[in-house]
Amino acid sequence: MSIPSTQTVAWIENPGQSGKLIIRSDASIQEPSENEVLVKLQHSGICHSDCHNVYGQGKYTEIPGHEGVGEVVKLGPGAKEELMGKRVGIKWLYSSCKECSGCKKGNINNCAKQSNTGRTTLGTLQQYVVAHGDFVTLIPDGVKSEVAAPLLCAGLSLAGGVSKLQPEVQPGDYVVIVGAGGGLGHIGVQIATIKGYKVIAIDGGAEKEKLAKEMGAAAFIDFTKQDVVQAVKDLTDGEGAHGVICVAGSERAYEQATELVRNNGVFVCVGLPPSTYMFPMSPIHIANRGLVIRGSSTGTAEQMDELLQLAKEGKITPKIEVFDFEESPKIIQELNKYEVTGRKVVRAPA
Repeated sequence: MSIPSTQTVAWIENPGQSGKLIIRSDASIQEPSENEVLVKLQHSGICHSDCHNVYGQGKYTEIPGHEGVGEVVKLGPGAKEELMGKRVGIKWLYSSCKECSGCKKGNINNCAKQSNTGRTTLGTLQQYVVAHGDFVTLIPDGVKSEVAAPLLCAGLSLAGGVSKLQPEVQPGDYVVIVGAGGGLGHIGVQIATIKGYKVIAIDGGAEKEKLAKEMGAAAFIDFTKQDVVQAVKDLTDGEGAHGVICVAGSERAYEQATELVRNNGVFVCVGLPPSTYMFPMSPIHIANRGLVIRGSSTGTAEQMDELLQLAKEGKITPKIEVFDFEESPKIIQELNKYEVTGRKVVRAPA
């Protein structure tokens, strides 16, 4: 296929408090370099963390996005020839060093020297995306591109997050997911339910309650109407949940979520409040209560493959809405206001 000289992208103007996403049709197309591939995008999910790019909350590139699915149309030097023409997923993890102790154990998601799509390399909200050939994920036949896209971050983040509950939290135990109706949370409800946990979903509004229960939640607590701490204790013999996964990225959510876990329980941090915000619990309380605090930004390559297989079998079904690429700026604004239920995906321009 012929590759044009310019392309349409979603570009950040003035990243910071007044930053905004605009659609440009005059952007250049990158050439894949050593071990890289060029991917013609089909669909990309848009994540709440893409708001960090737009509003200057950290160092990011001018093009956000890290949930891209498309076809490999060009190989850089050294890239595997068998990737040509394949449908692949481009994830948050652009590459890892392959040499540190974490990488050697398979924990490439926690490599200290990793590069990230949309953070250190241009993101997936463009027609043609460069990716590292060793770190793209092959998308199996039977999984639609628009379904696979949100699994590459939202799904994988929660696959990683749910895995962090073990070994302390066992099937049949109570797990609270804070932010259960959002793009990450609703997939987390499905994953945790499949793993055998009794999920208590926390979010706001009837629409998110409906979604969380469709995904398998045993109970739903509306934080806008209920005393969340008391409601969780009422459902868990007065002790709190065995595990809590905080997917919401607000400071308020973290401050309340620490009160939902029982002694000797596990608290998993997934949501991303501003980097200046510190974990809202004293080490004295953590020590006295015997709590385990873990972090999870994304999952492993093995968890990604398992997730796609579950999607192929129809056991994981993310709630998605597909929009034209030109809707990307509006979606970012909605995400920044926490107005999105499920996951919004854009289709790439032809």
